[in-house]
This record gives sequence, C-alpha cells and structure tokens, in this order.
Amino acid sequence: MAHRTVALAGLAIGIILAVFIISGAIPQDPGYHEFSDTRPLFGIANFWNVASNLPFLIVGAAGLVYVHRYSTEVCVTGLETAYRVFFIGILLTAFGSAYYHLAPANETLVWDRLPMTIGFSALITIIVAEFVSPRVARRLLVPLLIAGFASVEYWAWTEARGVGDLRPYAIVQFLPMLLIPIILLSHRPLLGNTSYYWWMLFWYVLAKFFENFDAALFELGFLISGHSIKHVAAAMTPAVFLYSLSQRR
Repeated sequence: MAHRTVALAGLAIGIILAVFIISGAIPQDPGYHEFSDTRPLFGIANFWNVASNLPFLIVGAAGLVYVHRYSTEVCVTGLETAYRVFFIGILLTAFGSAYYHLAPANETLVWDRLPMTIGFSALITIIVAEFVSPRVARRLLVPLLIAGFASVEYWAWTEARGVGDLRPYAIVQFLPMLLIPIILLSHRPLLGNTSYYWWMLFWYVLAKFFENFDAALFELGFLISGHSIKHVAAAMTPAVFLYSLSQRR
C-alpha cells in the first residue's frame, strides 16, 4: 500500500512539474465570458445561466443535512469534516456561479471558482481516504484547500496585472480528474462502492461536453443553452455521491 501511495504522489508531482515546464503562462480567454443565452427574465440578467445553479443549492444543502445526521455510519472515521466540506463547496458553488452569471467578468469569476476548489479539494481527500489511506487523507484536506484558494487568488492577481496565468487553477481542477480513474483502477475501496465514482466522473465529463457546445446546442433550438444544461449535469456529480452515501446505510 505504501509504495502505491508514493507512486501516486510522484505521478501528481510529475504532472504539476510538466505543466509548468512545458506550458507558459495561460491567460483567461476573454471569450470565456460570452455565453450564447443572455435572455433576461423576471428582471434577472442571463436568467437561465443563473437559475440553472439551483440544483447545486439543493444537493449541497441535502448533503450537509445527511452527513450531519449519519456521519458515523457513512463517512470514514475521523474524516467526517471532508464530507461536510465537499457539500459546503457544492452549496457555495450555487451562489458563486449565480453571482458570476449575473455579470460575467474576471472579477466575478473569482467567486465562481473559489467554491469549486473547495469541492475538488474535499473530493480528492475523500477518495484517498476511501481507497488509499485514511491516515494520508487526514493530512490532505487543509493543504489542498489552501492550494485551491491560492490558485484562484494567483490567477486573479496575475490577470489584474495583465499577465494572467491559469496554470495553478487548471491543476487544482483537472489533476484530481486524472488521478481519480487511476486510483479507482488500482485500489479496492476501503469503504463504499467504486461504481458510484465512475458515474460521478461520467456526469463531470458530460457537463464539460455541454459547456464546450454551449452555443451549438442553443442554436439547434434547445430551450436552454449548453452552459445551462452543463450546470444541471455538473450537479449530478454530487447528487450521485449523496445517493452513494445513502446506500451505505
């Protein structure tokens, strides 16, 4: 078990170093803020991109209540906080993303990305706890949260100075998505069921698909744009996780 843990750590460090060695600074694309569906409704700008964050609010709140009630039955002992933090991140994403979509710009995007780093940090901590080592996981949550916050603040700081660099934030978001399949394939679960995590990855990838085809789907005559659908699909990731917790009881 120890050698596999070291191998995972080495792989993560190698990927991080490769990103900084191979790629130069990556600024935020100004076109990122140009969404296809800008229709207002009920006096709310970009209504559907704002309102489609409601599932995050529902799942985040439901997850917090569930973990509060049944933490000793469904969480890795000593890591209950990580499960709570995960759902707090989902809950805050609803507000952060809605705030950003009211007036899309780099300044508001900060508040969209900060809550997401909370969710990513807690999720990788939970997966390490359930598949690799609870002892290692207990040491991960706080450093990962700090790294996540620092990545967003670094990006915002560099953007304000005209030399934007998304590399640290990209690592915080996408490195877990690279490591999670490796962990699922190379480790047996100490708690829970592996299949639910594959479903979570499926919904995450599907959300990215809808995000990339925002305008195309809207132009095909969908009632809402790809980006709005992306929010719903992304919220299915924590929804699957919450369902998996309920099955442990």
